[in-house]
Amino acid sequence: MFDFFRKHMRAMQFVLVLLILPSFVFFGIQGYSRFGEGGATTLAKVAGQNITQAEFDVAHREQVDRMRAQVPGADIKIFDTPEMKRLTLDSIVRDRVTVAAADQLHLTTTTDRLRRMFATDPQFAPIRNADGSINKDALAQMGMSSEVFAQRLGQDIAKRQVLIGVGGSALAPANSSAAAMDALLQQREIQVLSFNTKDYAGKINPTEAEFEQYYKDPARAAQFMAPEQATVEYVVLDLEGLKKGVSVPEDDLRKHYEQNLARYTVPEERRTSHILVKADKAASAADRANAKAKAEALLAQVKANPASFADLAKKNSDDTGSAQIGGDLDYFGRGAMVKPFEDVAFGLKPGEISPLVETDFGYHIIQVTGVRGGDKKSFDAVRAELEQEVKTQLAQKRFTDAAVEFTNTVYEQPDGLRPVVDKLKLEVRTIPGVQRTPVPGATGPLASAKFLDALFSSDALKNKRNTEAVETGANQLVSGRIVSYSPAHVLPYAEVKGKVQAAVVAAMAAAQARKDGEARLASLKQAPQSALSEPTQIVSRVQRHDLPPQLIDAVLRADATKLPAFVGADLGPQGYAVAKIDKVLGRDPATGDPRRLAGEYGQAWAEAETLSYYNALKTRFKVEIKAAPATEAAPEKAASAASK
Repeated sequence: MFDFFRKHMRAMQFVLVLLILPSFVFFGIQGYSRFGEGGATTLAKVAGQNITQAEFDVAHREQVDRMRAQVPGADIKIFDTPEMKRLTLDSIVRDRVTVAAADQLHLTTTTDRLRRMFATDPQFAPIRNADGSINKDALAQMGMSSEVFAQRLGQDIAKRQVLIGVGGSALAPANSSAAAMDALLQQREIQVLSFNTKDYAGKINPTEAEFEQYYKDPARAAQFMAPEQATVEYVVLDLEGLKKGVSVPEDDLRKHYEQNLARYTVPEERRTSHILVKADKAASAADRANAKAKAEALLAQVKANPASFADLAKKNSDDTGSAQIGGDLDYFGRGAMVKPFEDVAFGLKPGEISPLVETDFGYHIIQVTGVRGGDKKSFDAVRAELEQEVKTQLAQKRFTDAAVEFTNTVYEQPDGLRPVVDKLKLEVRTIPGVQRTPVPGATGPLASAKFLDALFSSDALKNKRNTEAVETGANQLVSGRIVSYSPAHVLPYAEVKGKVQAAVVAAMAAAQARKDGEARLASLKQAPQSALSEPTQIVSRVQRHDLPPQLIDAVLRADATKLPAFVGADLGPQGYAVAKIDKVLGRDPATGDPRRLAGEYGQAWAEAETLSYYNALKTRFKVEIKAAPATEAAPEKAASAASK
C-alpha cells in the first residue's frame, strides 16, 4: 500500500538532495542573498527577511547547471515549469526556516565533528586530498576559503539537527499501527452488481437539439479542437548527404586497402604439441647440460618414430598441463608464446618436428599439428566497404567547414532556405501537419523536441523566418521555417457530428446506469437480507480481481460493524457498481512481511511528525509567500542576474 507513496517520496527526496541541498552546502544561503538587494521583487519572507526573485533565479540556475553536469542528456526544460520553480522556492524557504531555528536553539557543532565528517563523508571526496586534508585549490574554484567552507558545513549540520531530532525520535503507537494495518490490509467478502454504460447505449435516443447543445457547451470545446499545426520546410546537413557528393579515385581506394591490409587478413594460427624438459634459467650449468642431454635423447626417439610423439609427451614432458593430453597446446596466434618458441612454431610445416628449442623454461621439442587462417580478402571483395569508409572520412572533414557555412547562411539570410540549398546543394523537404511536440513514431528531425521548439518559437512563427541551425543528432544540423500555420480551433459541427453523437450517447447511458445503480443500492439498504445471485469474491487492496479502484476503495472504506453492508461506486464513463459486503476477514497474506509494513508505517509517521514540526516552525518564523516565481525567468536570465 505504501509503495506508491514511498517510491515517489524517495524520488522527490533524491531530486532535492541531488539538485538543491548541495548548492546550499557549498555556496550558502548568504551567498544568494547578496543578489536580493536593490528593491528586487520579493517572493517570500522568513523571519522578516526577504527572498527575492534575483535570489531565486540564482538558486534555480545552480540547479540547472548541476543537472547539466550530472545528467548531460537530461531535458533541462523540466525545471522551467511552475511546479519545479515552486520546489526551488520551497527549498530556499526551508533553508531559511531551519537556519533561524538553529540560531534560536543555539545548535552548534564541534571542530572535531566537522573534521570527522569531512574525512569520512563521500560527498566531500572531490575536495579531499589523498592524505585527508582539504583541497584548497578545489575550494578556490568554488569561491571559498577553508574557513568559509568550515563555517557553512557547521551551519548545514546545525540545520539538519533542527528536524532530525523529531524524525529520529518519532514512535508510532502500537495500537495506531495495528489499526492502520488492519484498515489497509483487511480482506472482505463481497458480491458485485454492475451497471455498465455499454449495456444502456442501445436504449438511448438523444435528439438533434441535445447533440447541438452538447457541442456548444464551452466546457466541452476541448473535445472537438483541432490542434495547432503547420506546414514546414526544412533542410538537413549531415554526413549521409555530404557523402553523396564525394567521389573517391580508384588509386586512393587501393592505397587505403594496402594501408589497412591487416584488417582484411585473417590472422594465421598454429596448433602444436610439445615435449618440455625443464631447465630453469637459474640452474647450474651441469643441471642444464643434463636436461639438454635428456631432451636430445627424446628428440632422437621422436625422429625415429614421429607417431610416438604423444606417448613420449605423456611420459616425459615436464609441462604437466599439456602432458596428459599428449603435449597438445591447441591453436594460438603470434604473441601468445615466448619468442623463440613462436619463431620456430611459425617456421615449421604441418607435421614437421623441430630441433631442440631453448627458452627460459628449458628445452622444447615442437611438432606442428595444424595451421589455419592467413587468408586475405581481395580488393574487389572489400571495395564497397572501402569506398563507404573513405567517403565517410572525407565527408567528416567537409562537415566541419560546411557546418559553419550552414549556420551562418540560415542566420544571415533568414527569409528562406533557398540560399543555403544553393550553396551546399541540399534538398528541401516539405511536411504538412507538423505539431509543436513530436508525434508518436516520428523519426528524423521532426522527432527532435529541440527543433520543434525552434520552429514554433515566436519569431519563427510570426515572421516565418528560418530557425537557427539546430543540432538534432551526431553530425547533423537542421534549419526550417513555417510555410503556413493553423492555430488550434474548434472544428465545425458538421465535421465532428459523429463524435458528438457518440459522446452524448455515452454520457446519457452512463447517467442512466448511475441512476439505476443508485436506485438498486437504495432498495438493498431497505431490504439488507436480500439474496443476490452474483458470485462472491474476496478482495483487498492487493487482491483487486480486476475490479475498478473506485469500487475497491468504497468497499474497504465502508463501515462493516453491521453486516451485510452495501456501498455504491460511481465509475464515471464506465457506469456504476453496487457491492454487498458479506464478511470481514483477516489481513491479506499477499501483502508481505508485516514487520516491513509496520516499519514503513513508522517511517510515514516520522515523516508526518517532521512535517508537522516544520509547519509549526514556519508559523513561528512568520513565513509569507508573496508571489510565485516568474515563469518566464529562463536560465539565461538567471545567469544575467547573477552577473550583475
